[in-house]
Amino acid sequence: MPAEIQQRVEEAYLEDQLKVSYINYAMSVIVGRALPDVRDGFKPVHRRILYAMYHDLSLHHNKRYSKCAGVVGEVLKRYHPHGDSAVYDTLVRLAQEWVMRYPLVDGQGNFGSIDGDPPAAYRYTECRLEQIADYYLNDIDKETVNFGPNFDDTLQEPLILPTRLPNLLINGSAGIAVGMATNIPPHNMREVIDAVCAQIEAPDIDMKDLMKHVRAPDFPTGGIIYGSEGIQEMYETGRGKITVRAKAVIERLRNGKDAIVITEMPYQVAKTPLIEKISELVREEKLKGISAMRDESDRDGIRLVIELKKGEPPQVVLNNLFKHTQLQITYGAILLCLVHNQPLILNLKRIVQHFIDFRKDVVTRRTQFELRKAEERAHILEGLKIAIAHINEVVNIIKKSKDTDDARKKLTRRFKLTEVQAQAILDMTLKRLTGLEVEKIEDELKQLEETIKELKSILASEKKLMGVITAELQELKKLFGDDRRTEIVKKAEDFSVEDLIAEEDVVVTISHDSYIKRIPVSSYRRQRRGGHGVTGMKTKDEDAVEHLFVASTHNYILFFTDQGKCLWLKVYDVPEGSRASRGKALTNCLAISGDERITAFVPVKEFTEGSFLFMVTRDGTIKRVALPEFSNPRSAGIRAITLDEKDALIGVKMTSGNSEIILSTRNGTAIRFHENDVRVMGRSAGGVRGIRLGKGDAVVSASLANKGADLLTVTEKGYGKRTPLEEYRVQSRGGKGIINMKATDRNGKVIDVLEVSDKDELLLITKKGVVMRIRVKEVRECGRNTQGVRLINLAAGDALSDVARVVQEEAGESEESPEPDKA
Repeated sequence: MPAEIQQRVEEAYLEDQLKVSYINYAMSVIVGRALPDVRDGFKPVHRRILYAMYHDLSLHHNKRYSKCAGVVGEVLKRYHPHGDSAVYDTLVRLAQEWVMRYPLVDGQGNFGSIDGDPPAAYRYTECRLEQIADYYLNDIDKETVNFGPNFDDTLQEPLILPTRLPNLLINGSAGIAVGMATNIPPHNMREVIDAVCAQIEAPDIDMKDLMKHVRAPDFPTGGIIYGSEGIQEMYETGRGKITVRAKAVIERLRNGKDAIVITEMPYQVAKTPLIEKISELVREEKLKGISAMRDESDRDGIRLVIELKKGEPPQVVLNNLFKHTQLQITYGAILLCLVHNQPLILNLKRIVQHFIDFRKDVVTRRTQFELRKAEERAHILEGLKIAIAHINEVVNIIKKSKDTDDARKKLTRRFKLTEVQAQAILDMTLKRLTGLEVEKIEDELKQLEETIKELKSILASEKKLMGVITAELQELKKLFGDDRRTEIVKKAEDFSVEDLIAEEDVVVTISHDSYIKRIPVSSYRRQRRGGHGVTGMKTKDEDAVEHLFVASTHNYILFFTDQGKCLWLKVYDVPEGSRASRGKALTNCLAISGDERITAFVPVKEFTEGSFLFMVTRDGTIKRVALPEFSNPRSAGIRAITLDEKDALIGVKMTSGNSEIILSTRNGTAIRFHENDVRVMGRSAGGVRGIRLGKGDAVVSASLANKGADLLTVTEKGYGKRTPLEEYRVQSRGGKGIINMKATDRNGKVIDVLEVSDKDELLLITKKGVVMRIRVKEVRECGRNTQGVRLINLAAGDALSDVARVVQEEAGESEESPEPDKA
């Protein structure tokens, strides 16, 4: 290395140099590109575009449009030494009405769309300033703001714009700097101006009162803001999360189907990608119930029609759309801006105060400028007035003077004028000597004297100065203020799982090896008594379906094990399967041990007072517990009843407190008693005797004796009968009971006893997974001491496993969809 170069080399540690260089780069990005100034709400590129259009190109709102290519070129040539695409993208955003709450550029041509379409190239598009932009710039020639050299020191550019509007709030801003980001939402002009005026009126106004004026952001695309917590946090701390939803209505189409119609979108959500996302979720079956989608948007507004399948609950589909797509977004607000070239996160009051301070400075400087100009003009007019009063002498002095300088000096000396006044007299044309012109000068001087007096009073009184600021804001409010577009719902609606799942009736089945699933009730078609049924479940070798019941997807299910434990599950958490599928192992759904078996189920809508759970064990022990005691089971389950060593819980029924219970045994006996014979006990109690059993007998069922119902008894070999409840007399608990059905070799043992009516239907299910559906009225009514009739033809080696009651559908509904019995 040459010696002269070696002398100029400074050694430095790379680590230290990287730190210094990166900090310099970061501050350059923060101050020069990414963050808006708290005063005018603009980043440098916005400021330069608007200034070039206003000052250099004179593209005012009442002038012709000009090619955007020319504007971009002018900005690059004079002020902004960066890429042309960055300048054009910014120019386009200033014109997009779905981006800017109050657009500042009037674009002509293709400036993109809310669908996410890009704008045309700048050689095709044209632009000019919007009328509102004049009020951002029209005081700039009155020494209201400071100027600085441009990038090559050939021109001066404004370091800030003298905007009369709080642009940072009304149009918002977004940008990513180095190690920080800003995301300021737009607001309604009327609300923001009212807040500024309120803070001018009462500088100590608190945040609560300020938020009475600025209620929430107001996005250009409308939508609905849900919840006030995020809004309040944003205004108080400068950070907050705001939930924004699309505006949707549910319409009934001519074909009888429902449709969800989206009319307003969340801010910064493009429509085309949203449609593509919905289509993708439908294909992946993550969104169900949608049959078609049409975009009917036009120049009058957005109209996205999502057509639903017939019978689909529209609110559930809409909730799922909110949950899984950008029809609902969380807007993360960060009120970060530059204050004296320092990045700070400000709350609402500080932002408003900085704008007020800025306007005070601008109006003061403008008033001082106007005062100076008025005084200078008055000074000249006073000289002209003197000259006109002595016009002949003035003319003679000028005629006799050698040159202009000589004339100026003589006029100054003769009439005690200043050089400025003398020069104005020399510049005066002869037409100003007419009587009318003389009167005009006097009138103008008089007006100037009043103006000077007024301007001085403004500078002398802060109250009057603030009055000027307020009056200008109110004028702009009348000119450009509009109604709020974004609705506000004060309470946020957090979606529960129920909001996302349609409420429908399902059949829940559990096999002998504890596989569980749920299937819509409509999956089972009705057949006549004596038919062969249809396959309802594929089971493993030596597995068989043991239990079946009907419940709503929004219900709770209390699961009771043979060991007296209770577990809690929502029906929608039961895995969905087809009629022929096996289902899912219960051990994956509930916390049960390997030696436990589920023996009873109770669907519950609400855990209300006045309802009870009536428990029955295999050995005839009974127990009554208040339902609310089971409202908060733990994940590992809770104790429902304390059992003897060889006993097991076989059934649980929900009662009203005035119910009658019928216990039925495997050998065909039954006993009927009032539930009040059993006192209400705690969960850990063991219970009392309900029926005295014979040798080898066991309780198989507990039924509720409702007025007008029959008792349906079903045996393992497919036989059954229904007997009027009147044939079962009420006894005291603890007796042997009476004969219910003869348990002969033909019938086999009793598997279940149900309380039914003629309107009910039955679902019969066998150990080999065959399911059959019949009407109860097809089962012949028999006395207690009879064997019954055949309900289902069983294949060799098969036997009935379980039976469930289904209430007959209402008139006019499809035969395929009866309502289940509500426990």
